[in-house]
Amino acid sequence: MCAIVGVFNHPQASVLSYYALHALQHRGQEASGIVAIHHDAERNRNRFGVHKGEGLVLDVFRDHHLFQTTLHGNSAIGHNRYSTTGASSLANIQPFHFSYTGGLFALAHNGNLTNTRRLRNALKQDGAIFQTTTDSEVFMHLIARSKKTTQIEQIREAVQTARGAYSLVMLGENALYAARDPHGFRPLCVGKLNHEGGTAYIVASESCALDILSAEYVRDVEHNEILVFDQNTIDTGEISSHYINEAMEESKHCVFEYVYFSRPDSKIFGHPVDKVRRKLGKNLALESPVAGTDTDKTVVIAVPDSGNTATLGYANVNEKGYPTRYEIGLIRSHYVGRTFISPGQQLREFKVKTKFNVVRGVLEGYRVVVVDDSIVRGTTSRSLVSLIREAKPREVHLRITSPPVRFPCMYGMDFPSREELIANHYESDQEIATALGADTLKYLSVQGLMDAVPQGHGTGYCDACFTGNYPVPVDEQLSKAIEED
Repeated sequence: MCAIVGVFNHPQASVLSYYALHALQHRGQEASGIVAIHHDAERNRNRFGVHKGEGLVLDVFRDHHLFQTTLHGNSAIGHNRYSTTGASSLANIQPFHFSYTGGLFALAHNGNLTNTRRLRNALKQDGAIFQTTTDSEVFMHLIARSKKTTQIEQIREAVQTARGAYSLVMLGENALYAARDPHGFRPLCVGKLNHEGGTAYIVASESCALDILSAEYVRDVEHNEILVFDQNTIDTGEISSHYINEAMEESKHCVFEYVYFSRPDSKIFGHPVDKVRRKLGKNLALESPVAGTDTDKTVVIAVPDSGNTATLGYANVNEKGYPTRYEIGLIRSHYVGRTFISPGQQLREFKVKTKFNVVRGVLEGYRVVVVDDSIVRGTTSRSLVSLIREAKPREVHLRITSPPVRFPCMYGMDFPSREELIANHYESDQEIATALGADTLKYLSVQGLMDAVPQGHGTGYCDACFTGNYPVPVDEQLSKAIEED
């Protein structure tokens, strides 16, 4: 996963990009970058200003003078990196930028291409020289080598060639472009902001990036769509829209965005994340309640922060006649990064121990229901159960608001190989519960998950990490590489 941002027609475009990236920090914590474009009056040409670095947004852009000396201009794009393909290195930090016959061009990508190796090999045989190991660089070569005469057609040809998941923001000398793949795996939305000089347009992975800028949400970039923001957009308020493919397919939104990755205060795929997560919790409570004879001794706690909203949905259901009491039983330190994203198992286990602490008075002597969004490797859950046991609860029951993760994601989520996924090592939920140190474990069913997410004409979801049903074919080489990684 990554975060992408684009700003068009604002005198402080890079500053707006900076704040938007800060709001989207949860989508990538390895590195951050901004590319802005400005007119060099002395040389009478446009120039890119670029700044990238490893680390969090606040660390990469610590020097505020950057926005006056380097990153000035009326348009900019930004990126927070979370690597799913390509090594964690300076060369792989986006946005990427280059100069070709069509002028200056920059690009930031969220997603994963499934035909990367085949495209890279074909481009190399044709003389292309790659500077990075990411699949995102493929777009640059495809655009630069296109024989189409207009930039929008060059972009369209390039994205038609690519397969898999991509949400893109692209910056030319006279326009900002935004695109989502024909299945719309990853979210991307559009906002606008009025200022003294007119109206600015903002494209971002999630609507929380618009909120921090006090920008108005306009709509999503639809699946199979390329949007163009140019001078005509400023003059008329009309955003030019182009199909990638003439034939429209059903969307395949990543359902895990609702389960875990997006912020609960965001709107993605046109719907509030908070509302969906509450329904996930409610459905889980209906499927798998926890109760004993002395029900007043049962408390429900969340694994913060991603489990908070779903836990409210779980605790508020009294369908089975079991009273439940929502309590804050785990305190999270916000100065430690996400655990399952951390490279290296030893580091991940250490981070779990430093990330949470228990509220002993809430848990001691109680039957504790722990609600979490997912279990991937099981390291976090095992450590959490161990921490909770130290508070001397009567029982510990795990309730998970998604089905078991059994398959790696090929479309931009950093799920490991099948061998690393704990659900593939045991025959039953109870065996997994025992391995994690819990009394019981219950997952939300696939049916319960799909009942919670918004439905509508032409709307579908990718649930491949739960079912193994991959909606876009994956190159055999890529599949093997992910399994062997």
